[in-house]
Amino acid sequence: MKNKNLVLVSGANGHLGNNLVRLLLKEGYAVRATVRNINNRESFKGLDCEVVQADITDKASFIAALQGVDTFYAVGAAFKLWAKDPKKEIYDVNMAGTRNTIEAAAVAGVKKIVYVSSIAALDYSRLPTRESNGYNPDRRDMYYNSKNDGEKLAFELAKNLGVPLVAVMPGAMIGSEAFLPLNVSYGILRLILNRQIPVDTGITLNWVDVKDVAEGCLLAALHGKPGERYILANEKSMTITDTTRLAQRLYPELKIKIPGAVPKIGLFAIAGLMELSARLSGKPPVLTRKDIAMFSGLQQDFDISKSRNELGFNPKSPEQAVTEALAYLMSHRNLL
Repeated sequence: MKNKNLVLVSGANGHLGNNLVRLLLKEGYAVRATVRNINNRESFKGLDCEVVQADITDKASFIAALQGVDTFYAVGAAFKLWAKDPKKEIYDVNMAGTRNTIEAAAVAGVKKIVYVSSIAALDYSRLPTRESNGYNPDRRDMYYNSKNDGEKLAFELAKNLGVPLVAVMPGAMIGSEAFLPLNVSYGILRLILNRQIPVDTGITLNWVDVKDVAEGCLLAALHGKPGERYILANEKSMTITDTTRLAQRLYPELKIKIPGAVPKIGLFAIAGLMELSARLSGKPPVLTRKDIAMFSGLQQDFDISKSRNELGFNPKSPEQAVTEALAYLMSHRNLL
């Protein structure tokens, strides 16, 4: 039977947003999906949902879009780790988007918000990392800053405006039903399959299937406690090099080579050259000096017992998630 409650998903043509729309429809919800460009409907073919235009930088558009909505899944955000002007293009957009959409939800009378934050908003100083560790003290990355400050702002606004809000923090999302342009996490798998990982960076990623994250968002709406934050990731991370080894075993015909080890000073030099090339070309570099400084050697292992116990979150293993994502890319060569 059709669920009478109307839900809204922002950023609904993105990787998580579109998979969440599909899950909610499957579960019988009436779904309204927002996109910045109303002509961008390719990912909604065959889906029985309402698609409307709304931009997180335009509060009025969300006040209109959120009318009659019971639960708002705040997915839409600028998800990129590099930009010519990172404060303007990433931080300012995400902070304004958080304020605009939550204030709009309060005006529209939304009953609950599931705010999609990120594991970037966690303090990694103690392992395994838990929600209770607090926020990330490293202020060198504008995307990370936007997720830390954005989540704090979301809780503050929700409390002041009287709107119940639960925050979820996904890991590096991959999995089927990917759409162009590929997200940052999927982009790394594409680099591996295209044999474009030049060196062993010592960087780890906490791979998680996007469909598990979508289910975690729904579980947060159903069972999450207002004012609480929940990690939607795996217990263990994988290095990019170990991910490359997995791809090598699965697809020997690609002749993928395992990247060689380079001293950290060499990594900084290589990243510096890539940044120079990016400034000249305008295309994001594969590696930056900030990436090496922040993430080389950083362990992204988590205690997800809170999400397991309170939400019922049960993700597939990172190895399985990577295996399925690689298979999806191999079967959709246009994404490579």
